[in-house]
Amino acid sequence: MIEVKNLSKRFGPKLAVDNVSFSVERGEVLGFLGPNGAGKSTTMRMVTGYLPPSAGSVSIAGVDAVGSPIEAKRKIGYLPESAPLYADMSVSAFLRFVAELRGLSGAEKQRAVDKSIETCFLQPVRQQSIDTLSKGYRHRTCLAQSILHDPEILILDEPTDGLDPNQKQEVRNLIKRMGEEKAILFSTHILEEVDAACTRAIIIDQGRVVADGTPDELKARSKGAGRITLRISGASGADARVALEALSGVKEVLETSSGETSFAGQVVPGKAAAGLSETVFNLCKDRGWVIEELRVEEGRLDDMFRELTVADTKLADAGRPAA
Repeated sequence: MIEVKNLSKRFGPKLAVDNVSFSVERGEVLGFLGPNGAGKSTTMRMVTGYLPPSAGSVSIAGVDAVGSPIEAKRKIGYLPESAPLYADMSVSAFLRFVAELRGLSGAEKQRAVDKSIETCFLQPVRQQSIDTLSKGYRHRTCLAQSILHDPEILILDEPTDGLDPNQKQEVRNLIKRMGEEKAILFSTHILEEVDAACTRAIIIDQGRVVADGTPDELKARSKGAGRITLRISGASGADARVALEALSGVKEVLETSSGETSFAGQVVPGKAAAGLSETVFNLCKDRGWVIEELRVEEGRLDDMFRELTVADTKLADAGRPAA
């Protein structure tokens, strides 16, 4: 449904997007992650046809977005960053106006407006002037216009920005439901949204794609994935550490606290670490140690994110004056 190949964008000497390629299928929700200034919004603006690419191509449901922009845009629902609204219109009037721009009329137009209002939980404010709305309701009105024409493809830039926790959860659930039959690309810097709504995620840093996979695949690539968190009693910390380090498949043992009759820490797996948690369990059982906690860490998205985008942080820190 979305096919991006070798996409690049220059603003004068600055290369904002650098040779980015990815695809999004029907039934897929792709989260687009990256630090501020990584190129997320610029990429999405090129995908929607808002900005022309400096190089590369974008195909929307088989349509060349550069060669046939109007046909491609008919298939897209777009929620841009800081989406514009006509403040003097009511919510219903604004959505009717957008429906007309989308070529809807008569009963079909009214059905589309009613459905988008219901879907985005706008019933309490449908007759209210937009300039009197809270930031959350304004954002939901912008989201409503993007789904008004029931598009095959949704491109959403920070769709939960400015919403309270309950509203964020409502929008995430909505994206997940719509993603069952549409192709959805949405940018976010909130990592919990990847687990909540995405079937796949891309991390972009300094204009380049640095990771692409399911949330579980990305977690498994983080530094802490596969480590065994262990807390036992019945052995000294020193004895437990020596015994654990002697096990096959153990790279190192990280001790967080220990005493004369207790140990707490993490067992870091090496290359040949298959079944290591069972091996650790059997060691504790054979030595008569009481297991208070034994847990295999699945990895964390925020760890993965920091590992891949840490260069930006270091560059920013290097540019700051000394305190």
